[in-house]
This record gives sequence, structure tokens and C-alpha cells, in this order.
Amino acid sequence: MTGGPAELVARDQQRFRLWLWWRIYALVGGAFTIWLTFWAWTFLPFWLIVAAVISPWLPGTWRPLRLLWLLMLHLTLESLALISMFGLWIGSGFGWRIRSPFFQWCHYDVLSWYLGHLFREATRVLRLTIATVGPAPDAFPGDPLIVLSRHAGPGDSFTVVHALMNTYRREPRIVLKNTLAWEPAIGIIMHRLPNRFVQPHPKPGNDLRSQIGELARGLDPNDALLIFPEGGNFTPARRTRAIERLKGLGLDQMAAKAEKWTHVLAPRPGGVAAAFAAAPDADVLLCAHTGLDHLNTVADIWHWLPMDKQLTLRWWRVPRSSIPTDTAGVTEWLYSQWDMVDDWIEAHRESAD
Repeated sequence: MTGGPAELVARDQQRFRLWLWWRIYALVGGAFTIWLTFWAWTFLPFWLIVAAVISPWLPGTWRPLRLLWLLMLHLTLESLALISMFGLWIGSGFGWRIRSPFFQWCHYDVLSWYLGHLFREATRVLRLTIATVGPAPDAFPGDPLIVLSRHAGPGDSFTVVHALMNTYRREPRIVLKNTLAWEPAIGIIMHRLPNRFVQPHPKPGNDLRSQIGELARGLDPNDALLIFPEGGNFTPARRTRAIERLKGLGLDQMAAKAEKWTHVLAPRPGGVAAAFAAAPDADVLLCAHTGLDHLNTVADIWHWLPMDKQLTLRWWRVPRSSIPTDTAGVTEWLYSQWDMVDDWIEAHRESAD
């Protein structure tokens, strides 16, 4: 139901105000991030002394120093990425050619550099290892892919993007939560690349399915469309709400299946079906991962420093010829795959105790 003309006008005005506020926030937030990074490095000796003094009094091995270094790394990478994108904006004719193939490639390069340095240092400081199991995307060069991944927090999710870019040399197109648009560097770079943020009140004809279908069209041989069908991080409360939503829609069989899962949310098949319809020749990769499921906040990271854990990515490739083409068939297929994902997580998930 789209509403009357007055409601549509009000929504357009709301979207414009949101767009304007985001532009202002990106400019002010980016400048503040660079300013904060400068002063953080200026007073770094003081912070190092404080962290070193309090470390022996806290549990864990040098937790304050490790967290301080991660914060400094994050600020520094954010600032360098923002400065790089400002230079690209100027070089593109003050945004005139910012979406041309050359400048798109430059932005992918900035994102790859950002994630590569972030994960190299984060795995060292957190004492993490990353393992890949099953057929990986680089085993199939020249084939566009649709990647369906579980959603278990920013740690695991950014690992999937990092793996697609820096290990498998793919240029991902990603369906993202709207809140990530407010992170200065990530928000700007994702807006400039072919990605889509999930909007709470999309314009008629610009709903999520339409946007995913648009993203899936014209995938290049080195592209990978990344979708998180669950639509959010797994939590027990979200699991309950997802099951209740299915029951409220009268989808009792789907709700019964979702009730059996203890590690994943009920997937939403609409966007997946739209992607399949728009890219009929692209094969599908399923990605399950476990190891950082319990990390959702800074407090979680603090509690588990250092981690001494292994983050495992499990890939399955599914030929399109084995996937139904109708929406009902796609829904049934997706739920059967999520059965497999939940079973795999149950068998490989490390205890958070």
C-alpha cells in the first residue's frame, strides 16, 4: 500500500531531509574523524603510559594496550581512507566522473586496502586465525556469483567482504543495513560503489526487491553480489520475532522450520528471488561462518581480548540449474540451505564459555 499523494510528498520530503543531513554529517563527521586522529597520535605517548600502567591490574594479557592499538588503527585507516576519497572526488572533476569505471576501480582499491590492513593487524593483535573450508570463489574465475551469507555481527560480516576482495579478488556489490551509512568512511565509499542501503520507507518502485534486482543486473565476471538474507545479526530476541512474524503471516510451515534453528534467523526470500531473476546465469555461493558470533559490542571485544580463536568460513557452490526459478521454489530451496547452515554451525561453533 503506497498511500495517498500527501503521504508520498511527505515521504519524499523526509528522504530529502535524510539525504541532506547525511551529506552534512559525512562532511562534518569526516573532518572530525581526521581531527580526532591527529590529536590521538599527538597524545599517544600519554595513552601508552596509561594503558601500560593499568594493564597489570586488569584480567587478560595487555588488554588496554591491545584495545588502544585497535582504536588507533581504526582512526588512522578511517582518516587515510577519507583523505584518499577526497582526492578522488577532486580528481573526478568534483564528483562529475565519480561513478565512471576508472574511479569505481579506484574506490574498490581503497576499500580493499582499508580492509586488508585492518584485518592483518586485527588478527595479529586479537590472536585470530581465519580458515576457509570448501570450494572458494577463486576456484571459479570468470564467473559472476551471488553470495548468500549468514549474518552474525560486524566481525564475521566484514570478514566475508574482506575475503571476497583480498583473497578471491572479487568486486562485491553489497546489500547493507541503513545504519552503516552513518559511519564516515564506510558510508561514503559504499555510496560511491554499486551497493544498496536498506531504506525503511522506500519510494514506490524502489523497494528492496527492486534495488537488489537492479544490483544483480549486469554482473561482471569478477563481481559478486553479497546478500545477507536474514536481514540482521542473529540474537535470540530477533529469532523469536522472526518466528512470530512468520506465524502472523500464516506461514506456519516456515515458522516450524525456523523454530528448529538455534544459530540462524529465518531468511527472507524476496530479495534472493529478485537477484536470481535478474541474474539468471550467476551461480550461487553459500557462506556459513563461526568464531566471532559472540562479538557485537566494544564490551564484548574487551571481554575476550586476546581471543586465541579461529574464524572459519565454509563455502558451498550451488549451480543455478539445481535451483527452482519460481518464488515458492526459491523459498523452499533457501530454507533447506539454511537447515544445512544451522547444522554446520552447530557442529563447528566454539563455546563462548
